[in-house]
This record gives sequence, structure tokens and C-alpha cells, in this order.
Amino acid sequence: MMAIDNKSMQGKVCLVTGSSSGIGYVTARELARMGAIVVMICRDYTKGEAAQEKIKKESSNDQVDMLVADLSELAQVRRVASEFKQKYTRLHVLVNNVGGANSEHKVTSEGLEFNFATNYLGQFLLTTLLIDVLKASAPARIVNVSSYAHTQGKIDFADLQGTRRYSVVKAYGQSKLAQIYFTYELADQLKDTGVTVNALHPGMVVSNFNSGTRGIVHLIGEICYFFGGIDVEKGTQTTLYVATAPDLIGVSGKYFSQSKQGKETPSSKRSYDVAIRRRLWEVSEALIAQSEHLHVAPTR
Repeated sequence: MMAIDNKSMQGKVCLVTGSSSGIGYVTARELARMGAIVVMICRDYTKGEAAQEKIKKESSNDQVDMLVADLSELAQVRRVASEFKQKYTRLHVLVNNVGGANSEHKVTSEGLEFNFATNYLGQFLLTTLLIDVLKASAPARIVNVSSYAHTQGKIDFADLQGTRRYSVVKAYGQSKLAQIYFTYELADQLKDTGVTVNALHPGMVVSNFNSGTRGIVHLIGEICYFFGGIDVEKGTQTTLYVATAPDLIGVSGKYFSQSKQGKETPSSKRSYDVAIRRRLWEVSEALIAQSEHLHVAPTR
């Protein structure tokens, strides 16, 4: 992994989702250390505020802001995007880092399956709502923190929300594959705009990510973390590389992996299906439009 100049991001506005802990926290902290104006999006105000103050202290940078939103709820995505635009007219780096996995079938207040909403659709909406600001700030970068789990995914258009048959492995893999499709389709749409979009696998990072799983899936995850996991400091390096490396200026529509030390690597064969990714885009837009009118009680 190449070294990044400590002040290479001086004055650039960077938005990092899911930044109160784990990879998101370290990403926000390191961008602040590089001199960036960092905006954190956190789900919990108390945890977010504590992380914000800690980052300010550790980075010696007071330009660390925080917005509060649960990005699995599309209404909150719309609100937080509006709040960002009211405060900032520029956005140079958007890091879609927030993610989650849930063993049990969980539905948001808008009728969306939790993994699909958190890992994909909320990021789809946030990014598209901020595209105009990113274009106005070009050169700008969109960084989607994905997972190797996308290789096990398949888009089940007949059961996107997992209501017929649910498993966390299926739901999580599908959501991460959807994120890769989104990356590639958006990269094509943003050609010649000065805005790039890339995805990455940070490695098997030991964090609180596995807390949403139960039973055998949780046990397998803990065993994998024990024998093959890396700490969040190392796991953040690929995100920082894709977000800041000078040699990636103009590079778009690519997938990077921690195991390749930041070098581009192929994603799954399935992820290059252009027809599926375009169909998924259309379906996603329809789901987002429906969410403005659909409100059902969430199941826990």
C-alpha cells in the first residue's frame, strides 16, 4: 500500500458514513489527520458525538462535523442529504462505509429488508442525492466499502426482500453484489464528469460487525475472525488508498481488495452482467419512489 502525504487532503470535504466505530471511525480520523474537512454520518447521537470529539483530539483537526441518521431508513437518508447540502456546497470524497448483517429477517419501517436497505439501497439513494454536489466539486471520488461476500451473492428479483425464504448469507451476499452492480453502473453514467466511483473489499476486519448475527453464522464468523481477521487499522488502508491515492485520479468502475495491497482485482464473474445491473438500477429507483408513500411497522 502506498504511503499517503499527511496533508494531501487539506481543505477537501469528505463525508464518511457509519463513522462512530470500526473502519468508518478510522477512515474519518485518518482523513482528518490529512487535513480534510470531515463530515461523519452516525446512527446514534451519543456514540457519534463521542467519536467526533475523539477524532478532533487525535487528529488535531477541529473541522470534524457530525450528522445523525439511520441510513437503512430512506426518509432519514433524504433528510441527512438535505442537511448536508444546507451546510456544504462542496463534496470531494464520499465514503459509503456503513454496513450490517442480521441473522433474523428484519424489515425497516418502509418495508425493506434490513441488509438490502443498509448495505445497498440507502447508499444508492444517498449517493444519487449528492451527485450534483460531487460534480460541482470535481475531481471527486465515491468509495463503496463492499465485501468479498458479493462473490456468494445473486440478485433474486423475485424475492429481493427475503419474504419467501430468508438466510443472512443469501441476504448479505445479495446486498453486497448489488453494491458492486451500483458501482459499475454509476461509473458508466459518470464518465467525463470528473467524478469517479470504485468499490473495495477491506479484508476480514475484526470489529463489532458480527454483532448482528446469531447461532451458527455468528460462531463461524467468530472463528474466521480469530484465525484470519485483521485489525481495523490495517483494514482501513484499502479505503484510504481508494479515497486519496494520487495514482487513482481518473480511475473509475474498479474493484480493489486488501489482499492485493490496494491493486485492482476482478470482482465476481456475475458482477459484470450489464443487463442485471441496469435492471437492478430501475428496480431500485422504483423502490425508492414507493418508499415515499409506504410505511409499515418494522419487525424486530
